[in-house]
Amino acid sequence: MAQAMKFLPVAFSLVSILVSTFCSVSAQAEEAFSPHIQGDVGGAIYMSTSPVKNNGNTQITVPYAYFDYDRFFARFDTFGIKTLPLGYGYIEVLGRVNLDGFQTNQPSLRGINERKNSLPLGIGTFQETPYGGIFLNAFYDANRSHGQLYELIYASKFDVANTVVYPMFGFEHFTAEYTRYFYGVSPAEAKSSIYPVYSPKANTTTMLGMVWEVPVANHWNVNIYMLRRLLGSAITQSPLVNSKLQDEAFFSLSYRY
Repeated sequence: MAQAMKFLPVAFSLVSILVSTFCSVSAQAEEAFSPHIQGDVGGAIYMSTSPVKNNGNTQITVPYAYFDYDRFFARFDTFGIKTLPLGYGYIEVLGRVNLDGFQTNQPSLRGINERKNSLPLGIGTFQETPYGGIFLNAFYDANRSHGQLYELIYASKFDVANTVVYPMFGFEHFTAEYTRYFYGVSPAEAKSSIYPVYSPKANTTTMLGMVWEVPVANHWNVNIYMLRRLLGSAITQSPLVNSKLQDEAFFSLSYRY
């Protein structure tokens, strides 16, 4: 709870900065919320790599949702409620489904404790400007790490033949608490494993991605998403890690309402 209270001033500071930046155009965000789903619903095959030694890759089938319904919205792994108008969007209350935990039952990680998935809860905004979309979010991990996660992502849109392409570029910042939980080695773990003590500081990761949207039939679309993370040094220097990159992707088939 103490960590959560430390996070609140940061969250409110973020909102204050956003308000002061966009207050001159705040009226542009106001709209009548639709009582019907507007967007895509379907299924997806999700894949991701892990930078942790011998941890293997993830490949699962998951529901796919990217839609608005009244004030509620879903953006694949992020869900929330739109509250006050702000600039070209809204102040949003957010939750996210993360698969960043990992098992440690393989011989190379003997003596290292299992890492549980984070449970990010926070606030943010999606600004759909004339120059592209901007995602600015701040999260608190309500699960084990009690760290904070911040992200800034810019996405543009291009029509190419019969498809729509969304290039993306952004940054992801983890506080020391988050980085230490997932990639650190505690003194107790060092005694029971082959790894030295490692207590990393905060970490910033660069992200490059792309989404392709391809219509395949009336109201049906295929989305292909690819993202590469260029991991920061606080992660890559961990003795548990053997990669400087982390990739994730999904292939979805959805119906557009």
